[in-house]
Amino acid sequence: MGEFKVGTVINDQGKVGIIKKVIEPESRLSNLRLINLRRNYEIYYYDGIVGYLGCKSLERLIEVGSIEVIHLPN
Repeated sequence: MGEFKVGTVINDQGKVGIIKKVIEPESRLSNLRLINLRRNYEIYYYDGIVGYLGCKSLERLIEVGSIEVIHLPN
């Protein structure tokens, strides 16, 4: 599936969200051990919730249809 960019809009089981940050493994945040050692996405949802998804989890949820990509930025 590949990597997603900032600005990607998703539909997560009826909730619209946008990827606002891509957290790379070598970033300072990944050193806190709150985030695993692969790419993670910070997603802001329209209702104010902020979520974090790992790259593999996001890909798997798209494959099974739980998350739909609405818009891919250029």
